[in-house]
Amino acid sequence: MKLRVFLTIIAAFAFAWGCNKEASKSQKNSVDDKSAVPKASPKETPKDLSTANTKKPVPKTEIIDKFSVKLTTTKGDIIIDVNPKWAPIAAKRFHELTENGFYVNSPFFRVLEGFMAQAGINADPKLNKEWRSKKIKDDTVKESNKRGTVSFATAGPNSRTTQFFINFGDNTKLDRMGFAPFGKVRDMKTVEKLYSKYGEGAPRGNGPSQKRLQLEGKVYWEKEFPKLDYIKSAEFVD
Repeated sequence: MKLRVFLTIIAAFAFAWGCNKEASKSQKNSVDDKSAVPKASPKETPKDLSTANTKKPVPKTEIIDKFSVKLTTTKGDIIIDVNPKWAPIAAKRFHELTENGFYVNSPFFRVLEGFMAQAGINADPKLNKEWRSKKIKDDTVKESNKRGTVSFATAGPNSRTTQFFINFGDNTKLDRMGFAPFGKVRDMKTVEKLYSKYGEGAPRGNGPSQKRLQLEGKVYWEKEFPKLDYIKSAEFVD
């Protein structure tokens, strides 16, 4: 009798051990199956996994619509029609600067007859310092630097900031140098009136020094180059 009870207990124990082993084996297989699913990155949540392979929206970097800006200068109005398809990055920067009022009190400090008229340094040294480091990448040259077109000045690859120039003539040689027009002046009459007798700037000539304009602003050019024409206001127009 005792032997029969003992054998029954042993059999029950063996059955229970077998069940636990199978359960353990089943649990292990379940973990192995899950390991085949790609793991989320530390920044992802389980919700992210459903869209992990979808393309993320590209940030909008272009101003799709054309726009126009009227520069009211000491010699009259200059209206620039901007075409973002020509140079989207430049168009966006010009829009941004106009919107922020940067061009108000900016002199045409480099006006060279038959070549171009350059502006884009503010009368306030603090503003110049703020924007000097905000460089933008180069645009692909799609439009030629012909009479009336407007391009950003540059100090080398991907170094454009705030300065722009208006072409007096057909300066197509600038195309090969990477200057990408982003707009065109409607009527060149006012541009032709801008004071040009100071000529090239220092140190190459006797005209205004860009460095001093950046650092000293209006105090410098009003004292030493009082005949410089400048932008009194800049606004968007139809």
